[in-house]
Amino acid sequence: MKIKEGFIIKKLGIGYIVVTVGDASKNFNGVIRLNESGAFLWQSIQDGADSREKLIQAMLDRYEDLDQETAEKDLDEFLGRVAFAVEE
Repeated sequence: MKIKEGFIIKKLGIGYIVVTVGDASKNFNGVIRLNESGAFLWQSIQDGADSREKLIQAMLDRYEDLDQETAEKDLDEFLGRVAFAVEE
């Protein structure tokens, strides 16, 4: 799993947005807002967490009160929101 070329994340105030640059903007012309958890997952993918299992483990390591079932549900929701920007 990796972030497709042309998608970048920017901090905007207290949140984050994903925007496109270059050729990627031909296929997606908009922005996606992410909260801190979404930005953490995005960065984790950029840093090499290339599988669902690695992302779930990264979430469990970062958020002490998070259980496995909630981590899986939250990851599925995140991946659904950014599916156009992520290659598996």
